[in-house]
Parts: sequence; C-alpha cells; structure tokens
Amino acid sequence: MKVRDVVIFTGKRFTVPQGIQRIDHRATHGWQLRYGGTKLFSDHTPDGSGASAALVQATQELLKRIAKLPAPSRLQREPSENKTSDLPVGISGPIVRQRARSTVRDCSLSVSIPRFGDLPRRRSVYIGTENTYSIERYKLALAKAIELREKAETAYQRAATKAKRAAVRDLKPSKLR
Repeated sequence: MKVRDVVIFTGKRFTVPQGIQRIDHRATHGWQLRYGGTKLFSDHTPDGSGASAALVQATQELLKRIAKLPAPSRLQREPSENKTSDLPVGISGPIVRQRARSTVRDCSLSVSIPRFGDLPRRRSVYIGTENTYSIERYKLALAKAIELREKAETAYQRAATKAKRAAVRDLKPSKLR
C-alpha cells in the first residue's frame, strides 16, 4: 500500500497510508479516514500530542474497511455527456464496415473489456450483414455485449479488491510512526 510522510503543525513526522488525511484547522486536529465514507480520529489535544495514537486508530479502521469493503473502482459508471447513442458505458456502435474482397457490408457492436492492472481490450459482437440485419438481431447482440461488459467489470472489481487487500498485508499500525 502506498504511504507518504506527513509533517504536522508541531513539526513531528508521520508515515501515513493512502486513504488517511491530516486535518489541522483552528480547533480541529486529527486524522481523517477516507475509505468507504469518512471518519475523523481526533488527537483530543490542541498541542498534537495525541496524533500518534489517533493515527494508529485510523489505520486500524482503514485495515478493517479494506478487509470487508470492495476496492474503489475507477471504472466509468455513466456515459459521457458527448456520447450520442443510448448505449451503456463501454459499448459503441453499431459499426458498419465492408471487408476486403466482400460485396456486402457487415455490422457489429464494439465492447471495451476493462482489465485491472492492464490495458483494456476490445471485443466485437457481430450483428449481421446489410442483408441479414434486423432489430431482433441487434437486440440479441446488444444483450450479449452488455453481458460481456458486466462480466468484465465484475472481474475487474474482484481483481482490484484482491490487489488492495494484498497491498495492506505488510502494513501494520506499529510500522507507522
């Protein structure tokens, strides 16, 4: 898991894991957990002497949340404003093309397949040729494209959660000072 050095207002230095932020504002001093919602772990002292204990509590809560919650997904959930079709995120088309040495054009949908830690792939879902294209075939191809995308998103989420949990195995509150 990524960590960074944070120097608080007293000059004391801490190693802080990703997902925890320092809040020093007027009468508020503490560590804010930002993972699966927010929670402030106060120093309970205006001089910052409780910062170390508060960081340990925040880190313990972070570890608990990572163990039970899915990892935050970076996948796009809604279509962009510029998308002109009503197709779901990750599906484009219909794409019409004429292949070399063919007299008939064919039509397909393009599906973006996200892969955690790797570049996404594209899959093509065939609809038909200009002679066989129909609304029924389009609907069947769209259903298949949606299923492909949903399976890929589920696999991506599972891999992201597994990676997040593996990254925190070495992180223990006692290592953070």
